[in-house]
Amino acid sequence: MTNTTGTTVEFDELLASARELSLAGRWDRALRLLDATTCDTAGDRARLALAAAEVALQSDWFGGTDLTAGRAEQAEKMSSGADWDLAFVRLRHDYFRLLRSEGTFRLGPEGKDPETLAGLRRDAHDLREHAPDEVRRGWASMYLGLIADNLFAERTAAPAHYEAALGAGESGGDDLLVREALRHLGDHDHDAGDHEGALERWRRATALGARAGMVPGVLTQQMLLAVLARDTGDEAGATALAREIARWAGAIGADHVQAQAAGFLAGADPTAPPQESGA
Repeated sequence: MTNTTGTTVEFDELLASARELSLAGRWDRALRLLDATTCDTAGDRARLALAAAEVALQSDWFGGTDLTAGRAEQAEKMSSGADWDLAFVRLRHDYFRLLRSEGTFRLGPEGKDPETLAGLRRDAHDLREHAPDEVRRGWASMYLGLIADNLFAERTAAPAHYEAALGAGESGGDDLLVREALRHLGDHDHDAGDHEGALERWRRATALGARAGMVPGVLTQQMLLAVLARDTGDEAGATALAREIARWAGAIGADHVQAQAAGFLAGADPTAPPQESGA
């Protein structure tokens, strides 16, 4: 595999570098690196396109761009057949679009097509059942929990999926999956009034995100620590932390995180759950 300057690069290392740039919030740089790369085989070109779709998804989620649909379509054209990882990108993108309805984040099923929601959940079930390994199965379980929690407002159904994801991440050595599961299990601890349990999970999730180099993700975790500071009466500490989060997020172009911090400073609770389904 060569890039456009003719320099030979080990392909797996190049993909890993692009993903690490993406985790760090350097989405433009990651995409430029991938776009500047040419591959000799159809299989490598498919992997390259998939990596670009994954970077685009991170950019859309944290940076407020709208890149995933086009990149996923390119990856679909490069794919030689059924591709679990590409299907997972599409699932996450569909979840994100339903969560960010009409340009704003809206939790719960209100105003969303029930058939579309049900189809998304079926897709997540299929991905879990056909996952090629335990870690991927764990990621599918994670999204089953997120779909139940944030789109169906089925708060009592979600934690079992998060626990399954946590177990898969721990056994498979996937820090990002463990982080994601801890983040949302801690949210349920927080809603139940277990601030100590939430703090333990959220501190560990923050450290795991930092170890993985996930800069925007560390900021979102620190946002949760600011919530706990406010809940336990440390308004000065909560405000100081949220101001820094807003500043740092703005500096790296993480617009969603910056807006969340600004909302927190104005009095909003970013952890407020959606209304329970059927309530």
